[in-house]
Amino acid sequence: MSDDSFIREVNQELRHEQARQIWDRYGPVGIAVAVAVVLGTAAWVGYDYWISSKANNSGDDFSQALTLANEGKSDEALAALKALETNGHGAYPLLARMRAATVLADKGDFSGAVAEFDKVAADNSIPQAIRDMAQLRAGYLLVDHGSYDDVAKRVEALTDETNPLRHSAREALGLSAWKEGKATDALALFDQIASDDTAPGDLRERAVMVAELIRGSGDAT
Repeated sequence: MSDDSFIREVNQELRHEQARQIWDRYGPVGIAVAVAVVLGTAAWVGYDYWISSKANNSGDDFSQALTLANEGKSDEALAALKALETNGHGAYPLLARMRAATVLADKGDFSGAVAEFDKVAADNSIPQAIRDMAQLRAGYLLVDHGSYDDVAKRVEALTDETNPLRHSAREALGLSAWKEGKATDALALFDQIASDDTAPGDLRERAVMVAELIRGSGDAT
């Protein structure tokens, strides 16, 4: 055997010995880690499937509740939505709360609807964007079923320049002001909407129309 061959044989034997020693020392730990990873992955996949299945079932229940509401079966729809609030998964309990308030309004229970929207708006566990939307919905209902102060209490904070709902909030506040004889305040709000290029087109068109009506009435000073 040549010197080179001998050296290669020795190196190979050393590597085998090192590998055996490493296995003897860390092999059981490596197996345990591998088993833990496999079990952990299996548990996560199972949990994710369970959550997805629950959410899908809640989605089906929500769709059925909407069908009942659209068919005019308000009491049945409210019962289905109430069950979702308690037992639903994912985003559906919150969607059920918002939809239930709308169903109450559709059946003429405006005070009940406003109360439900107010509860959502006051719930700190709910994302701020949804709470703002609940305030706006309550404000719009109160344009016809409340006072200017009632509307302002819900939507005035939403008229800030940084709030994405500011245009709709100004519309609700403007309509309520006009209804209550505050024509000058209403005109200022509708002019603000009409001159804002960031406002949705249909909302700006309504603002221009109402502003013209207020000016035509001669009530604004």
